[in-house]
Amino acid sequence: PYSVIGGRVTIGDGTVLDSHAVIDGNTRIGKDCRFFPFVSVGMVPQDLKYQGEDTLLEIGDRNVVREYATIHAGTSGGGGTTRLGNDNFLMAYCHVAHDCLLGNSVVMANGATLAGHVDVDDFATLSAFSGVHQYCRVGRHGYIGGYSVVTQDAVPFVLTVGNRARTYGINVIGLRRRNFPPATVEALQDAYRTLFKKKIPFRKAMEEVETKHKGIAEVEYLLGFIQSSRRGVIR
Repeated sequence: PYSVIGGRVTIGDGTVLDSHAVIDGNTRIGKDCRFFPFVSVGMVPQDLKYQGEDTLLEIGDRNVVREYATIHAGTSGGGGTTRLGNDNFLMAYCHVAHDCLLGNSVVMANGATLAGHVDVDDFATLSAFSGVHQYCRVGRHGYIGGYSVVTQDAVPFVLTVGNRARTYGINVIGLRRRNFPPATVEALQDAYRTLFKKKIPFRKAMEEVETKHKGIAEVEYLLGFIQSSRRGVIR
């Protein structure tokens, strides 16, 4: 009762809307999701450049969106689509702005906020009241601490905490909970020490890590994430 579903919304089987949920716009929602009371999903973006163009919000399967969370549609200037993958958990008062792209199994704790055009990769965690600046990325299995302000790319597998945020080593506890092999965790720790602690030129550090840990997929992903950064990575 009291929920509102817009005329262009499509919702997959098994998805539940609790009371007072509002789902609007050109929004596509997958299967077995749950939207708690007072969520606002698919509304027009909070972007002064938005001129009413027809844009999209896509939400995959088995997502949970808690009370008062907001997820906005995309803009034509940002690709036109805001997208969430599968198995994400957005706690109360979270905000996902226009043109954000979330992967799978992302956790956003209470009040965590993504400005426009933010990419969050699989298994990342954003703790309570953290904020991510426009066009930044959060890497796979990255952990953003509570009340952190992220203004550059947050490195995968790493603890990133503070205002302004800094890195504090590999997220060892989180990786062990997800059954990463000890050898992989040790390789990531060694790569982190070389890249961020060793007092050598960064380019040389990258080459050293690439040579030493060649063939380890997680380390190669870490290096690729750094190399592809446009805003620079938090160090």
